[in-house]
Amino acid sequence: MNSPQASSLPTAMAPLAGSADARTAAKPSRSPLLWVGLLIALAIGITFVARGYQLFQATMVISYAIALLGLNILTGYNGQISLGHGAFYAIGAYTTGILMEHAGVPYWLTVPAAAVVCLIVGYLFGRPALKLEGLYLALATFALGVAMPQLLKYKHLEAWTGGVQGIVLMKPAAPFGLPLNEDQWLYLFSLFVAVVMFFIAHNLLQSGSGRAMRAIRDHAMASEAMGVDNSHYKAMTFGVSAAYTGVGGALSAIAVQFVAPDSFTLFLSISLLVGIVVGGVGTLYGAIFGAIFIMFVPSLAEKVSKAAPWAVYGVVLIAFMFAMPGGVVGLLRKLQARFARAR
Repeated sequence: MNSPQASSLPTAMAPLAGSADARTAAKPSRSPLLWVGLLIALAIGITFVARGYQLFQATMVISYAIALLGLNILTGYNGQISLGHGAFYAIGAYTTGILMEHAGVPYWLTVPAAAVVCLIVGYLFGRPALKLEGLYLALATFALGVAMPQLLKYKHLEAWTGGVQGIVLMKPAAPFGLPLNEDQWLYLFSLFVAVVMFFIAHNLLQSGSGRAMRAIRDHAMASEAMGVDNSHYKAMTFGVSAAYTGVGGALSAIAVQFVAPDSFTLFLSISLLVGIVVGGVGTLYGAIFGAIFIMFVPSLAEKVSKAAPWAVYGVVLIAFMFAMPGGVVGLLRKLQARFARAR
């Protein structure tokens, strides 16, 4: 995605005046590698503390975090709104399911395969959708999210997708005789994939391509005047975003051991959008907090009220928006700034 035009963008072009996250993106990251290392060490430690269903939940948090990272690249860093990313999550999951079930492909190879398939589909969808902006683009992606479950049930695809019955998968065992059970190994495998995906996203967003993406978000006409190929970067960003979401879907399929059309309803797309808002739009690590929210808050709401769980969910979401309008990462940044001033 790099190009001479994007690399030559002046640093001043990247931030939008008054945009806190853009100003932060234009500066070198102050997060020490020590904290990142400690976070990874803590995540690895969960392997030997959590058991069974807890490890499954942790693995699903990782898969959602990767999907949210992809959607945030599109919406937070490039300014394109998508209400249908659950469709790419489904494509990634079904790519893994079909390859494992019908082609006997090893589970670990299906993850990059899902990324490639979703990259191509996302680019092909994003290219003609470039003619749409704002709410019109959101409506087009909304239609994709609505149509995907029905397409997966299409009778001529049943031989591959399993129709309404879906596809049942086997959970992989730990290789090389490692003393880990299936849940522990799958969690560590997913964690490794997540670290690689976050590393790639960090480098992408700090590159000339990342600056071009933010320039388009901040002022499309100005970025084009500076020599950025808006059409190319928008389509490629859509493709990269879809690839990330597809990887999340692939990991979820392996973890759940089952894929079916009704698992990928429009509510999944809405939940992904909620996740990036809760975590922090235009932030890299907000995806982690957003994934925790969409994984645990619905179940907690059901425990609070079995009669009206979504009412509780709505109240919690409204409270989050009032208390943290910039998301969890936005709140953490404010607290960090206050602490720095107090010192």
